[in-house]
Amino acid sequence: MTSEQVRQAPFAFDALVDRWRSRREADQVRYDEDQKLWQVADHRGVTAVLADPATYSSDFSGLVPTQEDFETFRRGNFVGMDPPAHRTLRTLVSQAFTPRVVAGLEPRIEALTGELLDAVADRDRFDLADALAYPLPIIVIAELLGVPVGDRGMFQDWATTLFAGDGIGEALDMADVEQALDSIAPTVREMNGYFLDHIRQQRKDPGDGLLGRLLDAEVNGTRLTDQEIVGFVALLLVAGHITTTALLGNAVLSFDQYPEAAALLRAEPGRLPDAIEEVLRWLPPFPELGRRTTREVELAGHAIPANSVVMANLATANRDPDRFADPDVFDVTRSPNPHLTFGHGIHFCFGAPLARLEARIALRQLMDRFSALAIPCRDEVELQNPAVIVSVRRLPVEVQRR
Repeated sequence: MTSEQVRQAPFAFDALVDRWRSRREADQVRYDEDQKLWQVADHRGVTAVLADPATYSSDFSGLVPTQEDFETFRRGNFVGMDPPAHRTLRTLVSQAFTPRVVAGLEPRIEALTGELLDAVADRDRFDLADALAYPLPIIVIAELLGVPVGDRGMFQDWATTLFAGDGIGEALDMADVEQALDSIAPTVREMNGYFLDHIRQQRKDPGDGLLGRLLDAEVNGTRLTDQEIVGFVALLLVAGHITTTALLGNAVLSFDQYPEAAALLRAEPGRLPDAIEEVLRWLPPFPELGRRTTREVELAGHAIPANSVVMANLATANRDPDRFADPDVFDVTRSPNPHLTFGHGIHFCFGAPLARLEARIALRQLMDRFSALAIPCRDEVELQNPAVIVSVRRLPVEVQRR
């Protein structure tokens, strides 16, 4: 396939982007009869939903099927909590997982990225997902938690299982949710047992790593229980791993689709942070966030009953022409870029700083090491189920070295 044929081949996410565009062009707030939920598509409406946890709750207890194995993780997963429990738990883990801790990881992430790319130094073609996008964040999280080197492969296997989405339709309904929970329950059970054992060992001999700091964290005499730490660690595995994997893959896909953007970044590498924000706006890994109304509420002239499911569509909000100039243009110089990919309000993504840091380091090394990086055949790109995550599963690339 020639380079011109590659450029003209369909972009991997064309169908998904078209679907987001159709939703954006429909009513900003509407009831979806098929999914039995409310869709909010505009930037202003999505921001309002995410900024008001008292009205739009993150706690779906009673509305989604209960699965015993997931209940154990829920105790430390503050993403699914409302204040005051959310505030207490997030404050506790914030004492251990500080901005200084994240910034201190930069030299190690630099070294790991180099080591992973050295492993494919003799190849002109390789799978970027397998070589870098998957293992880099997994190793970072594993080292943060003091996990033995030999156990790192389990982390990747767990994450792969959790986000595979095999057999699930692109429009999730409660039957899909129940099926998904049942299919990954054994993996969740295995993770729960592993992390509980690891934490109990740390209690006997606490170190100065992340787990040791979590064990020491205290707010007004309250400390984290073992199970709460397990829940947070599971959340970190998601927020600190799969988001970076998706961001890296989506960036390479986007730069391949828009070679003029890649050329600009090579000429002006200082623009990379802005480019990363544009990739996040363009292809949010988790394009929707669900909320439950705690009371009847009016939004954009619609009366939404209490206990309704409201889906805040980040992807369409990120393309709102009232908030973004030329929203359908991929512009790596866009600044400011008020995208909502990492959420808004009290639930703003806890792993965002780590994902941004890892992406910046990895993409910079890719540009420094390779004079050209392209996707030779788009038919070979394999995607995850977009109902679960907007990300690649396989990303074969062809490179030229400097």
